[in-house]
Amino acid sequence: MKNFFLIFVFFLMHSNLLLAEKIVVFDFTEEEKKTLKVKKIKKETTYTLGSNENGNYLKAESEGQASGLGKEKKINLLKTPFINITWKVERDLKGINELSKKGHDYAARVFVIKKTGSTALSNRAINYVFSSNEPVGNFWRSPFTKKSTDYVLSSTKNNLNEWVTVKTNVRKDFKKIYDLDVEEIEGLAIMTDTDNSKKLAISYYQNIYFSSE
Repeated sequence: MKNFFLIFVFFLMHSNLLLAEKIVVFDFTEEEKKTLKVKKIKKETTYTLGSNENGNYLKAESEGQASGLGKEKKINLLKTPFINITWKVERDLKGINELSKKGHDYAARVFVIKKTGSTALSNRAINYVFSSNEPVGNFWRSPFTKKSTDYVLSSTKNNLNEWVTVKTNVRKDFKKIYDLDVEEIEGLAIMTDTDNSKKLAISYYQNIYFSSE
């Protein structure tokens, strides 16, 4: 009877793993890179592809540059509300004030975008960042627009030049930040930028996906 109980528990655990959904956002391949939308603010950040034992990654280098790589992709947050990000900052932007216009740069950031109107200006965005100066958990409105919020998921105060994997519930974050009940997002983007501080940043992105738990 005891053995049967243990087998039954194992089966339930295994079944939950099978039922857990996973939606991969970026493949980080040459084919995919050609299809990504480039949003240039000031010159283009250098994005190159690589791989390690954990799969493909995207390396970003920026010195006075600011451009992002975006993808239109609908994500059902009722089924897969958690965004998972593995990233690393090799060279950070220590000493800048990220809450100000002059220092509003990040060595690594991932945007999630919710369309709330007919134009891009009406969209709401959460900008998940790997901060160089602020602690994990802090968030604030962008100094350039109240419709975008910076949310610190990792900080080089704790993890400089180390791979870090983070996870957060995007649906709950939209509710907490904007008081919006968001069931679906329509796009994501990656961006490493230093156009305001003019400093050098080097970072890496890997294994970005949504999950049910």
